[in-house]
Amino acid sequence: MTSNYFKNFIFYLVPFFCGLISTLSLPPYNFFYLNFISFPLLLLFYLNLEIKKNLSSFLYGWTFGFSYFFSNIYWIANSLTIEEIFKPLIPFAITIIPLFLGIFYGISFLIFFYFKPRKKIESIFLFALIFSFIEYLRGHVLGGFPWNLISFSLVEINQFIQILSYIGTYSLNLLVITIFLVPTVILFDVSSRTKLLTIFLAVTLVVSNFIFGNFVLNKHNKLPDKPMNTIIKVISPKIDLKRFFDGADPSLVIKDLAEIGNIDNRDAVYIYPEGILPSINLNEIQDYSSVFKNYFQNNHKIIVGITRYEDTDIFNSMALLDNDLKLISIYDKNKLVPFGEYLPFENLLKNYGFKKITQGYQSFSSSSEREIINMNNLRFLPLICYEIIYSGSLLKKSENYDFIVNISEDGWFGESVGIDQHFFHSVFRSIEEGKNIIRSANNGISAHIDSKGQIIKKIESTEKGVIEIDTYKKGSKTIFSLFGNKIFFYFLIFYTTIIFLLKIRERQ
Repeated sequence: MTSNYFKNFIFYLVPFFCGLISTLSLPPYNFFYLNFISFPLLLLFYLNLEIKKNLSSFLYGWTFGFSYFFSNIYWIANSLTIEEIFKPLIPFAITIIPLFLGIFYGISFLIFFYFKPRKKIESIFLFALIFSFIEYLRGHVLGGFPWNLISFSLVEINQFIQILSYIGTYSLNLLVITIFLVPTVILFDVSSRTKLLTIFLAVTLVVSNFIFGNFVLNKHNKLPDKPMNTIIKVISPKIDLKRFFDGADPSLVIKDLAEIGNIDNRDAVYIYPEGILPSINLNEIQDYSSVFKNYFQNNHKIIVGITRYEDTDIFNSMALLDNDLKLISIYDKNKLVPFGEYLPFENLLKNYGFKKITQGYQSFSSSSEREIINMNNLRFLPLICYEIIYSGSLLKKSENYDFIVNISEDGWFGESVGIDQHFFHSVFRSIEEGKNIIRSANNGISAHIDSKGQIIKKIESTEKGVIEIDTYKKGSKTIFSLFGNKIFFYFLIFYTTIIFLLKIRERQ
């Protein structure tokens, strides 16, 4: 009895422990090398168990997934503290959401189980293939939540992630998982020659990629900066989120925003965060034109996150306005945050008193269009808040543009690790798309990131201020921006071929 209890305890403890270790590899900790412990331990212990039941295999992966997400998306609780009515839901949110996300990892081990894996080289490729494919599904099923992929543990090693411009995030995730699993070969039932060859090939791949990335960065950094006729000013206000729920006077908010922006006489576009004027919608903003005219001149343009009404629909929008607050261009958010911006099954749940977490009771509507914002000689691709976390298909058309503009309200994260996790998605998107990213965040990290993922200027979430951009190194279209996540499926075919060939070799 005691022996069985101990075995069951260890069965759940090991994957739980591995999930906690891998969390420390992510931003803001970035101890990527811990994955060389957690993933080999996770796989080797599983193979040693010689699990006979598919449910046990599922529970093993589910435990790992729950531990992983429980320890790195606990910040969800903070979003429920803004209004009193949501606070009772905190215990459910911090457990149910990780339990749900853990299902994806449970499925990956369940599929792995059906292939009857052994301590052979093909198990590394097979596990990496299945795990990374399930991660891809996690990023797309039910709207998708591609948060905290294992590849983000390498976000601060800029030389290593330059390959994103060719293969994208999901393909890098596949390769990274494979590399982290290589130490398992030491305890595999294969010859010493095979072990040494596997380790040698993995080291060669890592070193070659690092040298390639270093070459790309050196070449890019030698390019001259392109001067701009219009100054870009990125405003990071740090206005307390609760201030908006307390019904702050919009005129005072506008005054604060203008003073932070250091308004001057130069031709400029001022970029303000998402939803920074929550008490005003786009239909009403003209009522405050006299307040804006106290600060902005004819040669000024304003990009601001604002609510927009159209008939019975309400949109979370990014508007380009002139100094008279006349609308020049508008973008309505495509990807909405479940429960944050819309309430799933709203017609049913609202009868029980449920509402979305953000201000107001009505859910936002989503748009299916994303058009380039044109301003003078500059072209911006608009992304609002967590739209920046999605890899591939940012723009359906093959148009070129100069900058990705990402506006966000990160007050929902509080002072948690979520702020850094959200921000570093921008680094991946800049390299994938080969474009400079301008990020304006309230209570978050505002920054100018170049087309190689290098942070040129940055304002921390604990600060307020303004970033001025008057020169930049122009990026160009990347292989990934042209083909998107089709490249990931080419990698899956390649891995399947390797596994097939290893199986044939083993039988011979």
